[in-house]
Amino acid sequence: MSGTVLAIERLTAGYEDAAVLRELDLTVEEGEVVALLGANGAGKTTTLRAISGVVHPMQGRIVLGGQDLAGASISGRARMGIAHVPENRGLFFGLTVAEHFRLGHRNERLDEDTAYRHFPALAELRERRCGLLSGGEQQMLAVGRALARHPRLLLLDELSLGLAPLIVERLLPVVREYATESGCGVLLVEQHVQLALSVADRGYVLSHGELVLHDRAEALRANHDLLMASYFGERATASLDASANPTSGPGAG
Repeated sequence: MSGTVLAIERLTAGYEDAAVLRELDLTVEEGEVVALLGANGAGKTTTLRAISGVVHPMQGRIVLGGQDLAGASISGRARMGIAHVPENRGLFFGLTVAEHFRLGHRNERLDEDTAYRHFPALAELRERRCGLLSGGEQQMLAVGRALARHPRLLLLDELSLGLAPLIVERLLPVVREYATESGCGVLLVEQHVQLALSVADRGYVLSHGELVLHDRAEALRANHDLLMASYFGERATASLDASANPTSGPGAG
């Protein structure tokens, strides 16, 4: 890893003047997969929406590759290399798989071969309408379309939503492989904690809009009790073992 793709500095964001996320610090390095974990309502989706421009920060900074994103539009951020796969996958049921790769912002050409290389099953489904695909196939299309844009930063929101764990176990290694080979930074929101940490380099845990734990993925996997206590907001328990939550190293909150 040779550089910071994303730096979030003391970010507070929410909806209609009500803060959902409070003073978050977070980084994603080149070629790194970072898991953003927490219970429902913790602020994970709000974080991704703030990065992609759907939600406007109340305070703090979001920096992409050294450039402050303040004032950048949603489409502008997409042109700068942010690809966001939302919970609803962002697909069009009436279009075929192939037609999805013809959609892009002005003058953008999506590299469908990249998508087909990482998800060979999509190549066989080129002419099938999205509405006729299974949930797993739709998720492959959503992620494949994001990869076809050659993003600098990939935001993934709940890949596993509505899918069997076996399908997720096939999707997440592709994300890991793409980050490693391309240098793309990945910020992954995922409800299956252990699956997320199996492909991630680091993990952040949010509770009630605040960062309560940050560590290397292997350390979080090894300390399950601490992880779960933090996940469900038991901050006192999470603070008992400082050695399991170092504040040094890249991206320390």
